[in-house]
Amino acid sequence: MQKISLLAAAALLAIAPAAAMPPPLPPVEGKDAATLQAEMERGTLDDELLTTLYLDRIAKLDDHGPQLNAVIATFPDAMQQAQRLYAERKAGRVRGPLHGIPVLIKDNIEVQGPLATTAGSLALKDNVTNRDAPIVARLRDAGAIILGKTNLSEWANIRSSNSTSGWSAIGGLTKNPHALDRNVCGSSSGSGAAMAASLAAMTIGTETDGSITCPAGVNGVVGFKPTVGLVSRTFIVPISHSQDTAGPITLTVRDAAALLTVVAGSDPADPATAEADARKVDYSAALSPGALQGKRIGVLRDRIGDRADVAALFDAALAQLTDLGATVVEIEDSRKGLEDLSGAELEILMTELKADLAAYLAALPGTGAPRTLADVIAFNKANPAELRWFDQSLFELAETKGGLDSPDYREAKAKAARLAGPEGIDLLLAADRLDLLVGVTNGPAWTSDLVNGDHYNGPSVSQLPAVAGYPHLTVPMGAVEGLPIGLSLIGAKWSDAAVLAAGHAYEQASRKRVTPTFRAGVEPAQK
Repeated sequence: MQKISLLAAAALLAIAPAAAMPPPLPPVEGKDAATLQAEMERGTLDDELLTTLYLDRIAKLDDHGPQLNAVIATFPDAMQQAQRLYAERKAGRVRGPLHGIPVLIKDNIEVQGPLATTAGSLALKDNVTNRDAPIVARLRDAGAIILGKTNLSEWANIRSSNSTSGWSAIGGLTKNPHALDRNVCGSSSGSGAAMAASLAAMTIGTETDGSITCPAGVNGVVGFKPTVGLVSRTFIVPISHSQDTAGPITLTVRDAAALLTVVAGSDPADPATAEADARKVDYSAALSPGALQGKRIGVLRDRIGDRADVAALFDAALAQLTDLGATVVEIEDSRKGLEDLSGAELEILMTELKADLAAYLAALPGTGAPRTLADVIAFNKANPAELRWFDQSLFELAETKGGLDSPDYREAKAKAARLAGPEGIDLLLAADRLDLLVGVTNGPAWTSDLVNGDHYNGPSVSQLPAVAGYPHLTVPMGAVEGLPIGLSLIGAKWSDAAVLAAGHAYEQASRKRVTPTFRAGVEPAQK
């Protein structure tokens, strides 16, 4: 009799009016910010619900479930921000395409509120500055919701040459949402993984050399390193004033363009940005499906690595570019004459790290924080958790360097600027009357290994644009064994709009972004 009653109850539920059931929550997975903004404009979604959905997704995927460790913490006022912006929307005031859009910020960028800016280090675990970096202030003014802070390779991956990318003492090891045992690259590790897993509508990363483009490529999303000087670096934990920049990591080039339009601009506190207001444009307005028509694109064939499967993806991308009206030109030797670039770059990074980090630390409000690189080195030695997995050999090397007026540094800076710019990218572009350079951003993600460190051995296109300070965009171009591979587009200084437009045209025609599956690892092929 009990069984009959249960069956009858089930039948009644089956024929109950649909209105009795709560409507399903709208999905955010795989939706770019432009799509979400359109849904809010139609009224099928609102700012508060969108923020709730992302906070719920962070709880399910980052804190529990696969435990990506991409997000260090969320801001306790995230819902209050959303409520204020929703009230504005209902009152007819929408500030722009980022209104009500939740954004995650890399944890070397200061954000006002109770969360510390740590750069992943225990030495800065109490570094609550209560101030917004100018780029964060610009996001707030544009109506973005500052959702939380993302994990990173500790100290933006400048502490050791034997590090494991994606690990920090504060946030642990970030996992790749495409295969959890795989690395996320760095140093914007959490921003790349969070974007791929749709833990926010947009994320912000920073790059000195490859730290936006590599994690974006490895996680299968879009990453853009702007021209150095287009975006303020004030209140961002520094490595190098010659090469550091913040930039967008997003699902689409259109989103990257919208975000860059907001954060770009001059900052009196950052002399490198003196030209930014005069140079910036509406980067979204420059996007066009026909942007590649008539363009001449140089192929960095000698920088793609030695994998046949990656080369096949690259050749398919080149064919797509040709179909879109571009002329593809093979560059015979993109490394000629640049043999001294790596040594010069290292001298610059080590010298500027010592000076720039000391200047940042010395100006921090409050007490208790380290004030010099030497203080950080001493802190690490006194705290075993910091040095458990890898050393601080690069910190120790930097500490031996002289000041910014040392002859070795001045010589290296002049040499690097010449080699990467006039004798590097500029020469490559001029020799064949090229508009852009194209290459492979990354190889397949390697397995994370805290004991032995990174064992990445693949394409190397980030150095030239990083040292020159020129724009570099990565766009998904497919996957190898389900692991994303990115296509890099590189342009001359201040050609940010043209690079984004070219990447958008390729992206819209190719549609190569792959959806993460959160699988445990890459399974061997079955015989």
